[in-house]
Amino acid sequence: MTLETPTALVVIPTYDEAENVRAILAAVVAAVPSAHVLVVDDGSPDGTADVVRALAAEDDRVHLLERSGKLGLGTAYVAGFRWGLERGYPLLVEMDADGSHPADRLPAMIDAVLADDRVLLAIGSRWVAGGSVVDWPLRREVLSRSANTYARIVLGIGVRDVTAGFRVYRAGAVAAMDLDAIDSKGYCFQVDMTLRVDAQGGRIVEVPIRFRDRVHGVSKMSGGIVVEAMLRVTQWGVQRRFGRRRTA
Repeated sequence: MTLETPTALVVIPTYDEAENVRAILAAVVAAVPSAHVLVVDDGSPDGTADVVRALAAEDDRVHLLERSGKLGLGTAYVAGFRWGLERGYPLLVEMDADGSHPADRLPAMIDAVLADDRVLLAIGSRWVAGGSVVDWPLRREVLSRSANTYARIVLGIGVRDVTAGFRVYRAGAVAAMDLDAIDSKGYCFQVDMTLRVDAQGGRIVEVPIRFRDRVHGVSKMSGGIVVEAMLRVTQWGVQRRFGRRRTA
């Protein structure tokens, strides 16, 4: 199938997601038939790339970008954004491969950006009215809520789910960023990108979603990722408070 005018490029980083990737790709193209999907695979030993390659041979909306090894979530998204910008996609979407992000909310998130030229970013949010999480242990919910509250206070930003990884960016906002300066490799990448959008003066909106924990595979969350995020948020908060220009 070939669509001449895709509305968005959905970038999905993968590492050992062979059990999940077929279902998430089907869900995305069903929810937004005019979207294209780019899977950025970091050399998954479980054959994730082979699954995507076979699907891409059947559907022109599916694309694969293979990398040599596990290089990190942030660098995968940056590589995907560059790929999308080079090809002129008007919207760039971040989405996980594990099924935690509900594809059926993509239309609402896309509409939230397209409805107002001032909106540069729509975030699929767990922590606004109407948002929720499913199958999370209490300690994980407390950790996420606490991390987002800390970031919101320290950074002085009004976003309630600043660590969320389900996002729709206006491509122009991403093109205006210095992508070479982004070196956040873990989940603080989401905070970094939020601050870069906020610095452009456009609107950021949050669309409620129901976030569900992965069913197959292993979470990539680690203690190192959490520590990186907390240190970076504190650093950026100090820089913003004292009026210094935020640098990567």
